[in-house]
Amino acid sequence: METPVALSLAARTPRLDDRPLEKRIGLVILATDHTTEVDFHRLVASDRIGVYVARIPYANPVTPENLRAMQPSLTAAAGLILPDETLDVVMYSCTSASVVIGDKEIAAAIEAAKPGAAVVTPSAAAVEGLRTLGARRISVLTPYTIETSQPMADYFAALGFEIDRFTCLGLSDDREMARIAPEEIVAFAKEAMAPESDALFISCTAVRAAGMIGEVETAIGKPVVSSNCATAWACLRLCGDQEARPRLGRLMALPLKGEWP
Repeated sequence: METPVALSLAARTPRLDDRPLEKRIGLVILATDHTTEVDFHRLVASDRIGVYVARIPYANPVTPENLRAMQPSLTAAAGLILPDETLDVVMYSCTSASVVIGDKEIAAAIEAAKPGAAVVTPSAAAVEGLRTLGARRISVLTPYTIETSQPMADYFAALGFEIDRFTCLGLSDDREMARIAPEEIVAFAKEAMAPESDALFISCTAVRAAGMIGEVETAIGKPVVSSNCATAWACLRLCGDQEARPRLGRLMALPLKGEWP
């Protein structure tokens, strides 16, 4: 019979840091999302900033009704991200749902679980980003149907933007939106940009546009904001990261002006 391994208890307990990482960002993303988590680990996560994810149920197709159906899940999902611990920022990653449900309603639902956290939506981040870039006249490219895009057009118009051109790709499944080829994003962005616009907004957190911002800006000669570019920028700045990253687009070189909405 082998001799039992002797186990011993350390003479003292280890010293604990207040947090494993200095800043915490929580992501509430769709169960079907292929893109946000990847983008945030690439653009935001670091040895100072941690990114923690919860997924909520979502059923395609992308329609205003199905988008609105996510609202009751928001509080519970936010509460599952490091339960009983504070977060610095919580980002809800669906642009079209943020428009349909409402930025303030989403913030209230998340704050019910994570009081004190700054709440970021792609729609609010896009607006803040466009204003930071000085854009008043914009062009918009979405992967959605016209039915789903209409509330977004109304949203930007109500906030004082003049929309010169609004292009919809007509897709209704967010998994297909995530599979739009990068070179197609560039090609459609060039077609979607009106010459008189100050900037282009590419909507949808599923679309892999954040990695193509620099190429699109070079192609059209104007600033470009995408959903994930805007939320990554807002979350970094809200966590005190002011590093300019111009290779990731003009917005990523700028500070966040004033207080977060």
